[in-house]
Amino acid sequence: MKCEHCTRKKGEFHKLADAKIFLSDCLACDSCVTAEEGLQVSQQNAKDFFRVLNLNKKCDTSQHKVLVVSVCPQSLPYFAAKFRLSVTDASRRLCGFLKSLGVHYVFDTTIAADFSILESQKEFVHRYRQHSEGEPALPMLSSACPGWVRYAERVLGHPVTPHLCTAKSPQQIMGSLVKDYFARRQNLSPDKIFHVLVAPCYDRKLEALREDVPTASHGSRGADCVLTSGEIIQIMEQSDLVAKDAAVDTLFGGLNEEEMRRHDGASSDGYLAHVFRHAAKQLFDEDVGEVTYRTLRNKDFQEVTLEKNGEVLLRFAAAYGFRNIQNVVLKLKKGKFPYHFVEVLACAGGCLNGRGQAQAEDGRTDKELLRQMEGKYADVPVRPPESSTHVQELYQEWLDGADSPRVQEALHTVYQGPGLPAASRDIKW
Repeated sequence: MKCEHCTRKKGEFHKLADAKIFLSDCLACDSCVTAEEGLQVSQQNAKDFFRVLNLNKKCDTSQHKVLVVSVCPQSLPYFAAKFRLSVTDASRRLCGFLKSLGVHYVFDTTIAADFSILESQKEFVHRYRQHSEGEPALPMLSSACPGWVRYAERVLGHPVTPHLCTAKSPQQIMGSLVKDYFARRQNLSPDKIFHVLVAPCYDRKLEALREDVPTASHGSRGADCVLTSGEIIQIMEQSDLVAKDAAVDTLFGGLNEEEMRRHDGASSDGYLAHVFRHAAKQLFDEDVGEVTYRTLRNKDFQEVTLEKNGEVLLRFAAAYGFRNIQNVVLKLKKGKFPYHFVEVLACAGGCLNGRGQAQAEDGRTDKELLRQMEGKYADVPVRPPESSTHVQELYQEWLDGADSPRVQEALHTVYQGPGLPAASRDIKW
């Protein structure tokens, strides 16, 4: 990645870099990405971010945008390790810097992951109850990882895509929260908001190319710009700004800073653990405390089972990295698949090991940095999504109830198969 220096001149900010992203940086191979999309990915950089920063300093206020940055929870341990701070203090440092640049609001995307996990839980229970040999609804495969979903859509198609959970990813849901719910609270047109998402991997940039990212009611792209954690660090390192720490904002406009929290995954949002506990309770009235993982082929392929009187009631797995994904797909195609649910992630080691933040200069994983990130992430308190009062309020206020038609529209998606590429867009980063 070759960068130009970020400079300030007469109150304006100029682009940091023309970042070149190689397709080897993600799971998506040539079969997943059209030539036009490949060009768009190779041109992704912070250009639009700095363009809006500069535009907001001009006198013509009609052209001004409200700048919103949403940060993925798996990005924060990277900043914590880099700053040698706790995750909470690192989030304040990052927020203060972004606001000193001219960003108006900085959000944490954990609340979007809450929605995604809750909808995944409900869908699994529904699939389990509807499942039959004639019309198999299981296994259910997680859909939060954009590299995996794109690979499934563009390359695998049937029989894999019908098993993808239809719950949208946290990135897509955050786009709806910002461009729909937050925009209405602020009396803003969605196109007056420029939404930047900070994420640990390059696949998030590809996710913004999905056809259904402009969400239903507002018709505006959910994420206008996707930057990796590493790109943000480059901006910070090359800036001479002196910024004060600032509290992360809330979508609800409250002044009280909320406690940083995470979901129950060692390096990700932990869909497996949350869906497993919910299913055990809803289907078998079993309360599961700590989820016990059993390592199988390698550390990135693990199994969790619920057993009673010698009978296996639920069998879940976590499959991280391309090698393990290939094994899952092969078994699924052969019809020899023992699992009810699989949490699938493109990155070996999970989201913390995204190549937008954990990669050393030689292109390999920075193992010491990853170890530090895992420690920082583990220190963040775990809180299940069911316990979030904000989420329950949003189901009512934003979506007219947890079972309303708006939930399907805002929180769920449909998948395409090979030969039906998502309509490309002129997206610039």
